[in-house]
Amino acid sequence: MPKRRDIKKVMVIGSGPIVIGQAAEFDYAGTQACRALREEGCQVVLVNSNPATIMTDTEMADRVYIEPLTVEFCEKIIAQEKPDGLLPTLGGQTGLNLATQLAKAGVLKAHGVELLGTPLEAIRKAEDREAFKQTMQELGEPVPESVIVTTVPEAQAFARQIGFPLIVRPAYTLGGTGGGIARDMTELADICARGLHMSMIHQVLVERCVIGWKEIEYEVMRDGADNCITVCNMENLDPMGIHTGDSIVVAPSQTLSDKEYQMLRTASLNIIRGLGIEGGCNVQLALDPHSAQYYVIEVNPRVSRSSALASKATGYPIARVAAKIAIGLRLDEIPNAVTRKTLACFEPALDYCVLKIPRWPFDKFHYSDRRVGTQMKATGEVMAIDRSFEGALMKALRSLEIGVYGLRLRGMELLSEMEIEEKLRTPTDERIFVIAEAFRRGWQVEEVHQLSKIDRWFLCKIERLVAMETRLRGRTMDELTPELLLEAKKMGFNDHHLSELTGLKEMDIRARRKQFGIEPVYKIVDTCAAEFEAVTPYYYSTYEVEDER
Repeated sequence: MPKRRDIKKVMVIGSGPIVIGQAAEFDYAGTQACRALREEGCQVVLVNSNPATIMTDTEMADRVYIEPLTVEFCEKIIAQEKPDGLLPTLGGQTGLNLATQLAKAGVLKAHGVELLGTPLEAIRKAEDREAFKQTMQELGEPVPESVIVTTVPEAQAFARQIGFPLIVRPAYTLGGTGGGIARDMTELADICARGLHMSMIHQVLVERCVIGWKEIEYEVMRDGADNCITVCNMENLDPMGIHTGDSIVVAPSQTLSDKEYQMLRTASLNIIRGLGIEGGCNVQLALDPHSAQYYVIEVNPRVSRSSALASKATGYPIARVAAKIAIGLRLDEIPNAVTRKTLACFEPALDYCVLKIPRWPFDKFHYSDRRVGTQMKATGEVMAIDRSFEGALMKALRSLEIGVYGLRLRGMELLSEMEIEEKLRTPTDERIFVIAEAFRRGWQVEEVHQLSKIDRWFLCKIERLVAMETRLRGRTMDELTPELLLEAKKMGFNDHHLSELTGLKEMDIRARRKQFGIEPVYKIVDTCAAEFEAVTPYYYSTYEVEDER
C-alpha cells in the first residue's frame, strides 16, 4: 500500500520540557519523525514548548511553533495550519495525553484532522487501566490480580482481600509518576492519593506486586496491514520493583531460554495486534524465574524511552519507521536506512551486547533519597556496546562521568557488613558498586542473589570482573603477560584502570600492550549481523582479531 495521497500536511506534537522521566530521547524520536515525513513529501508542522531541542530547529519542520502544549494553543495552531493529520505518538506521554484531550474536546473532528498512527481506541485500551486489564483478559494474556480504583478506600478494601505488597500504577502518566510499592495501609493511602491526583483521569491500578521476578521488554512494530516484527528484546538486570528507567538494561536478553524468549515474543506480537497499534509499541513483561509463568505489566502505545535505546542498540530507526507507517506505508515498503538493501520488515539481529545504565542527579542533590523504585528518578542514561556483557558494563560505568573507571566507588570500602546487607536488599543508584564490594569481601553469589534477587548469571559476571581486579592488583610490568593483558582488555579494563590496579604508569602499560599487538578493532552495528552489506553503519571498539572497517 503506497503512501496515502490525502495526507499532505502533518502536525507533530513534541514532548515539552525536559523533566525527570522524559528527556532527550523524545527529541531524538521527534527529529527522526520530522525528517521521515518530509522525505515522503509531507509538510510538517511542529509544536513543542521547549526551544532547547533539535526538533525545534527551523530546518527540521516547515513550520515550528514554540507554544504551550495545551488544548487551547493547539486548537489555534490547527485552525491556522489546517493539517490533514496529527501524529502524537513520538512526543512521549505529553504528546499522547494532549492528542487524547484534543480528540475528546472535539477539536480534531471540528477541523477535520485525522489522528495518525495509533488509533484513539488503542491509546485508551493501553492507557486506561480498566480497559487495559479487560483487553488483556480478552486476548488470553495473564495480568496480575488487580483492581481499578478512583478513591483511597477502594484500594484499602482490595488490600484487605489479598494482602501486601501492592503496586500502584496511575493511568496516563510517564516514568511511574505518582506510583509506588505499598507495604502497609499507610503507604497505600499516601501513594494512592498522590497517584489519583497525578492521573489525567483520576484513576489508578492497584495490583499484586511481583517483586523479584525478571523484567523483560520487547520493542514491537506493526503496520496497517497487520505485519508485525520485534525490533529488540531487553532484559533488566534489576528485578521487578524498580522502574525500567532506573534499571540497568541489557540487549538482547542474556538469561532467557529460547522457549522463554519465543513465549514472550509471541505474547508481545499478540498484544500489539490485539490493541490495533500502528507504529512502535513497548511491551513490559514480568517472568517468574522459577517457572514459565509470566504477567503483562504495561504497554506503551507510542515510541518510548526504551525505543530510543532499542534504535541505537540495533541500528533500526523505530521513530522513522513509525512515522512512515502513520502515513500509510507498510513495513515491506520502507527501506532500511542502514543497509539500503533490506526492508523494515527484516527483524534486526545483534551479534554484540548492549548495556544501558541510568544517570541519576544525586551528585547534585546530596540529601535526596537515593532509593530507587517504581517512580523513575534518573535524568538520563548511558549506553555501551561490546562483544561481552563484562566489556559493555565496564564501558558504560566509565561513561557515567562520576569519576569511576570500573566497579569501585569511593566510600564502599568503609561500609560495614550490615550496611552492605541493607544496601543489597534496598536498591539504590549505588547497588552495582555494593555488589562488587560484597564480592571483594568474599561473599558468595547465592548470598547476594537472595538479598538483591538479581539473576545469578549477572552476579557471576560481576564476580568475574572483581576476580580479574584481584589478579591484576600489584602486578609488575614483567608480570603483565600478553595473555593476561588481552584477557583484561576483552573484559573492559582500560589502561587508566590497569594503572590504578597495578600502580604502573598508564603510558607504560599502553606501550607494553601495543608491543604485544593488543589494540582495539572496530565492529559494525548494521541491524543484520553482517548478513547484508551496510551502506551507513556505525561502529564500536572491542579487543578481537578481525577489524570490520
